[in-house]
Amino acid sequence: MSESKAMIIGCAGVRFTVDEVAFISEEKPWGLILFARNVGLPEEISALTARFRDLTGREDAPVFIDQEGGRVQRIREPIAPPYPSGASIGALYKRDPETGRRAAWVMSRLHAADLLPLGINADCLPVLDVPVKGAHDVIGDRAYGYEPETVATLGGEAARGLMAGGVLPVIKHIPGHGRAFSDSHLALPVVDTPLDDLRSHDFPPFRGLKDIPMAMTAHVVFSAIDPEQPATTSPTVVRDIIREEIGFDGLLMSDDVSMKALSGDFAARTGSIFGAGCDVVLHCNGMMEEMLAVASKTPVLEGEAANRAARALRHLGSSDGHLGDAAYIAELRNELAGFLAAAA
Repeated sequence: MSESKAMIIGCAGVRFTVDEVAFISEEKPWGLILFARNVGLPEEISALTARFRDLTGREDAPVFIDQEGGRVQRIREPIAPPYPSGASIGALYKRDPETGRRAAWVMSRLHAADLLPLGINADCLPVLDVPVKGAHDVIGDRAYGYEPETVATLGGEAARGLMAGGVLPVIKHIPGHGRAFSDSHLALPVVDTPLDDLRSHDFPPFRGLKDIPMAMTAHVVFSAIDPEQPATTSPTVVRDIIREEIGFDGLLMSDDVSMKALSGDFAARTGSIFGAGCDVVLHCNGMMEEMLAVASKTPVLEGEAANRAARALRHLGSSDGHLGDAAYIAELRNELAGFLAAAA
């Protein structure tokens, strides 16, 4: 396997620029993440993901996307139909737990059916954040509900649905973004909640799904744990909470290093992310100057981080036996539509 840099990058458009080709060929980033700006025709998406794998020399190189449903759905019609939000699935669960669980699984299995033929093999889902009343709506209806049990149950079904379709899930935003009263894309949220409350409300969904192969951090300060650093750059949060207390031993990727919750230049941010104990840094916006700075402080993926990455990618071989089964997928689409129609 080709040696990889421990980074996931974005790109500017529907095909790689000359500079992006040179960067990927030289730096060999471990993964790629796509956004709406990268979504053209299906054949263009497939060509982009195939080109990334060709440039990195790895057929199993992960290509990520945020395909949650609701307002966070990067691929839309005519390629993928609109899907309900996490909160809508949570409402189904509240009315009828069996229906809600099934709907969460079916929707994620359909996400996988939409994504995998395009070469996208990792979805940044499920959202395991548990919001509180009055918190910023950056999470809001992306969450399955306000109760840890609901979030853990439906998040587990969503993760299993993705893996049944050959797509890797990424739990987020560990150890929890639901209490944030600001949007970490724009500012640094500070959560002053006592640790016992975090343990009873925020951590349980992550603890319940600690065996999922990948997780994304929260750019949130938890003053009861580390009042100086957000979770992403806090060795205390990563070591004591994420790894030890929650028990997550999968691949830990940062949230986007370009978000305004983080301070300092991009080289400094990147160094802090790896210094805290994250395995992989995420850079999303495709700006080459930033990517070069991030790459300058990004190590080769090796040691325990490489082992975690390899364990995650081994899940790509799993499925429910229905990959490419159009009739089966049509049945699932009808089933989900029926659930939603009955709840309307």
